[in-house]
Amino acid sequence: MAVSGGPDSLALLLLAQAALPGRVAAATVDHGLRVESADEAALVSQICAALGVPHATLKVGVAEGNLQAEARAARYAALAGWMEGESLSALLTAHHADDQAETLLLRLNRGSGVAGLAGVRARGQVPGTRLPLLRPLLGWRREELAGVVAEAGLEAVQDPSNTDDRFDRVRIRKAIAGADWLDVPALALSAANLADADLALDWAAAREWQECVSKAPMGLTYRPLAPRAVALRVLARIVRELDGSEPRGSQVAHLFAELLARRPASIGNLVARVTPEGWSFTKAPQRREK
Repeated sequence: MAVSGGPDSLALLLLAQAALPGRVAAATVDHGLRVESADEAALVSQICAALGVPHATLKVGVAEGNLQAEARAARYAALAGWMEGESLSALLTAHHADDQAETLLLRLNRGSGVAGLAGVRARGQVPGTRLPLLRPLLGWRREELAGVVAEAGLEAVQDPSNTDDRFDRVRIRKAIAGADWLDVPALALSAANLADADLALDWAAAREWQECVSKAPMGLTYRPLAPRAVALRVLARIVRELDGSEPRGSQVAHLFAELLARRPASIGNLVARVTPEGWSFTKAPQRREK
């Protein structure tokens, strides 16, 4: 399991060890972004030793760019390597109901589609791998987990980034705390329902691909039959298949609108046109250097 030393992950550690004594191991990822991180990893190691839980500290570097996104990618890559090295069967993380509610409101505020609004599921895969990822605390509230840690007599690490208003999630968290009319478990349930809808759209898009996408001499042809939400996913897959890139949702939506209006369009290194056979997708011709 992933244990940072914060109250959520320490609660996961305590609950997992109580439920599966002798069958769990823990890892702390040290991103090296704060001077305190090494001491925090050492503290988790001491707690694990007292509980009889094997522990590893995984040091990673974080690339420049979107700090939180890059840290997340580096963290999961390190955890996947640790799991494979230790022959562990699944990764447990401490995502809970408040995380679900915060993510839903955060993405609603950004105008996200169903895929963006879908909450995390109790079972998934470690990003970039086929390793199982389990989130057993989705039915728990943040304060309940803090209570588990306090009852055990432990003092959790407090990451200052969790109170830094520069991060959108922190501002959303504070807004939820100040709005007692918001029902966090209900928001979390909505996120779970949207995750089910996301899976249904994926299933429909796979059917649409099988029935409506065909190979062409220079690329692919798509004769759309499904509603827009499904067609957008098919278009995104076409871009991934032919161009090898991951298009942004806004780009795919613009492409759909142009083709629906029977206008040629481009996305990445692809050119799309309306033909009698359907929507044609080919790679753009390379420019010759003079």
